[in-house]
Amino acid sequence: MIKGVVFDLDDTLISERLYVFSGFKEVAKKISCDYRIDENELFFNMKKLFEKDPKMIFNRLLDEHRLEYTMGDIKKLIKHYREHIPDIRLYDDANYMLKYLYNKKFKLGMITDGYENTQKNKIKVLGIEKFFDIIVITDEIGRDYWKPHKRPYEMVKEKLELAYEEMFYVGDNIEKDFITANQLGMKTVMICREDGIYKEADMDKKYLAKYKIQNLKELIGIMDMC
Repeated sequence: MIKGVVFDLDDTLISERLYVFSGFKEVAKKISCDYRIDENELFFNMKKLFEKDPKMIFNRLLDEHRLEYTMGDIKKLIKHYREHIPDIRLYDDANYMLKYLYNKKFKLGMITDGYENTQKNKIKVLGIEKFFDIIVITDEIGRDYWKPHKRPYEMVKEKLELAYEEMFYVGDNIEKDFITANQLGMKTVMICREDGIYKEADMDKKYLAKYKIQNLKELIGIMDMC
């Protein structure tokens, strides 16, 4: 019997793309102020660059506008991006399921990678701490403990006081979300979001989730089968 559900955050409960664009808006404001370039133009160009390739956006943006900069300038922009207060919200199905599971007295956990301040700002803005018995921001325990390291899963198990077999793990990133959860005996579920950044790749079976869903409400039916 399933007694607990452990969620990933980005592209599982919230849109990572929405967060990225929220950060771009704040960076556009800063660059606009520093270089006196139209803020909307900067934001549009960042989105365009992101769709082509998500790497080194700020470098490429400043290059495109023929602006002189140092690596120190880039680091300041990255810091501004990571520490901004994001304009984000839960997916509708995530909002529904958190309330549903909480009201049904399921034990809830979260394991999320990402820089500590970034993830804390997301969680604070969302106001979802009340739903969770434990939230593990892996960066708080060290970069070496980001998924797929097993320590975050152990921490959740210890706090929830459940066997691994009594828990679902729900995530989106096939490269790191399910391999450890599978090995530990958790029932794994991949949420396939249309706007998700991570897509399924040609991976070994050990990386695959046991179940695939397109809406978190489908968890209810899977729970009934388990």
